[in-house]
Amino acid sequence: MLTRRDALALWFAGLGTAAVGQEPDPTRVFGGDRRPTDPRLGAPKTLNGDFPFVVPKTREEWAARRTAVREQLLVANGLWPMPEKTPLNPVIHGKIERDGYTIEKVFFASTPGHYVCGNLYRPAGKGAVKSPAVLFAHGHWANGRLHVATDAAAAASVKEKGEPDLARGKFFMQAIPATLARLGFVVFQYDMVGVGDSTALPHAAGFSDAAAELRLQSAMGLQTWNSIRALDFVCGLPDVDAAKVGMTGASGGGTQTFVLAALDDRLAAAFPAVMVSTAMQGGCVCENCSYLRVDTGNVEIAALFAPKPMAMSAANDWTKEIETKGAPELKALYTLLGSPDNFAARAWLEYGHQYNVHARQMMYAWFRRHLQGVPEAQAATTEPAYTPTPVAELRVFDAAHPRPADELDATRLRAAMARASDLQLLNLSTTPAEWRRVVGTAFRVLLGGSLPAQVAVRVGPLETKIDGAVLHRAVVGRAGGSDAVPMLGMLSPAFKNETVVVWVHPDGKSSLVADNRPAAAARPILDAGAAVLAPDVLGVGEAAHPKPTPVNAEYAGKTFGYNLPRLAEQVLDILTTVAFARTVLKARRVLLVGWGSMGPAVVLARSVAGDSVARTAADLNRFRFDAVTATSDPMLLPGAVKYGGVGAVLALAAPADVYVHNHAGTGIGRLAETAYLAAGQAEKLVRHAEKQDDAAVVRWLLG
Repeated sequence: MLTRRDALALWFAGLGTAAVGQEPDPTRVFGGDRRPTDPRLGAPKTLNGDFPFVVPKTREEWAARRTAVREQLLVANGLWPMPEKTPLNPVIHGKIERDGYTIEKVFFASTPGHYVCGNLYRPAGKGAVKSPAVLFAHGHWANGRLHVATDAAAAASVKEKGEPDLARGKFFMQAIPATLARLGFVVFQYDMVGVGDSTALPHAAGFSDAAAELRLQSAMGLQTWNSIRALDFVCGLPDVDAAKVGMTGASGGGTQTFVLAALDDRLAAAFPAVMVSTAMQGGCVCENCSYLRVDTGNVEIAALFAPKPMAMSAANDWTKEIETKGAPELKALYTLLGSPDNFAARAWLEYGHQYNVHARQMMYAWFRRHLQGVPEAQAATTEPAYTPTPVAELRVFDAAHPRPADELDATRLRAAMARASDLQLLNLSTTPAEWRRVVGTAFRVLLGGSLPAQVAVRVGPLETKIDGAVLHRAVVGRAGGSDAVPMLGMLSPAFKNETVVVWVHPDGKSSLVADNRPAAAARPILDAGAAVLAPDVLGVGEAAHPKPTPVNAEYAGKTFGYNLPRLAEQVLDILTTVAFARTVLKARRVLLVGWGSMGPAVVLARSVAGDSVARTAADLNRFRFDAVTATSDPMLLPGAVKYGGVGAVLALAAPADVYVHNHAGTGIGRLAETAYLAAGQAEKLVRHAEKQDDAAVVRWLLG
C-alpha cells in the first residue's frame, strides 16, 4: 500500500502533461517569454463583453446560486447589511386634476439629508378599494420624468409608427404614468439621482475616488437605495394594495427595475424595457459598481425575480438578440420553477432605443393580468390619446414647498453614510455570530469566493533536483475555471509526515531557491519533514502581467464591476494552492505563511479558508486599507474599509492559530482581540508590532 509520501512522489514524477522547455532558473515552468494561458493576464472584461446565463439543472442548484448572486448584488450596492430605514417624512402637495386621474408632487428623505422627488399619479374617483401600484423609473432621457422630445424626434417617432401622435412622441414620459392611472393603477414616477428635481448631487458623480470604493459608496448604490425607499413610500400609501406593486422603466430605468426586482421581495411584477441582454450591460456610472457583474450579468440578475411575473421588451440596440440570447434561458428557468407563463419577451427591431407605444401596450397588458387579475384574453390595451401636462406644473419645489434646508451634498452625504455604516457594524459586533455571518459573507464577495472544492493540473509536473532537495514545477487552477497558477513544490528525502507549508512571497516561487540551494528560511521546513508549495500569484513571477492592467479612468466600478481586483485574485490563487495541498497532495495539515507585502493577501485568504489551514503566519507590512488613495493601487480592495479592514479579517480567522508581525499602525487590535477573546482562545492570536526575523516566523509556524 502506497504511503502519502510515495503517492506525492509518483504524482510529481509524471502523472501530468508533457514536459515544458527547461530554463537555467530551476523554479520556472515555462521557457523564454512564454506565460501561463490565463485570461486574467489579458485585457479586463468590460461592460461590452458577453454575459450568457447558464440555466441550472435543478431547483436546488438554482436556489443556492440565487442566494449567492443576491448577496453579491447587495454587497456591491453597499446594502449589506441593509441600512436602517429612517422615517421618509413624505411631503405630498399640489394636486392637479386631469381627465381620469390626478397628479401630485412628492419629496421624501430616503436617508437623512438626501431627498427623492417625483410625481404621484392616482386614478380619479376611486372608491374605498385599494389599488395596485406601479413604480416608474425613467432612463437616460434628458431631464428624466420631465423629458420633452424635440419636434424633430417626435415627428420621426410618429413616422416610424413608434408613436401614434406628436403629443405622445414629445411627452411619452408622461403618457406612461397617465395611462396606467387611467387603467386603475397608482403610479409613482421618481427621479434618478441628479435628474429632474433631485439635483443636490450631480447625476453619476461624487463617488469616483478610492475612499468611496473602499466603503462601497456609489451612485448606483444610492440610486438602488432610493428605489427601495420609493417602494417603501408606495407600499405605505393608504390607497395602495402593497401586495400588488409592479415596476417598469426603460434603459437606465430598466436597470433599476430588474435590480430592485432582484433585491426586494415586495415587488409582484416587473417590466424592464430595452435593457436586459447578454451584450452591453449599462454604460452609465449609475448602472455600475464594483462586484456587481463579476461572474454574472443582467440576464441572470433579472432571473433572480423568477418565478414572479416578468416581461421585457427589446429594440434595435444592444438588446436586439434577446429573443435568441437570454429569453430562451429565462423561459427555461421559469419552466424549471413551474411558471412558464410568468415570463415573456418581445423585440421590436424596427425601432431604436426607446420605450415605444407597442412595448408600452405590452406592459399595460402584463400589469393588468398580473396585478389586476384581468384574464389574458381581455388584458390587451390600446393606449388612449393624451393631453400632456406642462412640465412646469410637475415641478416639486415651489415657494410654498422650498428645497429642504438640510439637503446634503456628496461630501457630507458620504460622511453621514459612513457613520451610519460604522455604527451598524459596531452594533452587530455585540452578537458575534451575526457579525461573522454578515462580515464573512461580505469578504466572500470581496474576494470572489473561498476554497475551491477541486483543483486541476494544467501543466506539469516537471522535476529538478538541487542540493539534496527535489523541486516539482506545475501550473494548476480551479476545476472548471480558466485560471492558471504557476507553482513550485519543494521536498527533501526526509519528507515523512503529512504537513505542507504554503509559502507566499512577493518574489513568488523563485524565492524558494537562492544560489541553487533551498532558501535559508525554507531549510528548517524541509528538515522538519514538511513539503513547501510556493505559487506565483497573479502579478508575480511567471504570472506577472505583460503590461499594467488598466483601471477605468472615469470610474473604477466599470472595471471592478466585471473583474475582481488584483488583490482578490491573488487571494484566490493562494486558496487554490491550499486546496491543491489538501485535495491533490492529500496533506492533512496545511500551514500558511506570507512574507513581506504578501502578508495582507495571506490573512485575507485565511479569513475564508475555514478549517483547511491549521496555522498562519504573516507579515502585515504595516498595511492598512484606508491608506490606499488611488483606484489604480494594486492593494485596492473595494469594501475593505466598510467591513473593518485587516482587523476584521483577523477576527474572521478566530479561533485559528495566527501569528502576525510588523503590524504597528495598522489598527488591527480591537476587532481581532475581541473575536479571539469571545472564542475563549486569546492565546491563539500572536502579535508583534515590529517585523520579526524569518527564523522566528518559521519556528512558530512549525510549532
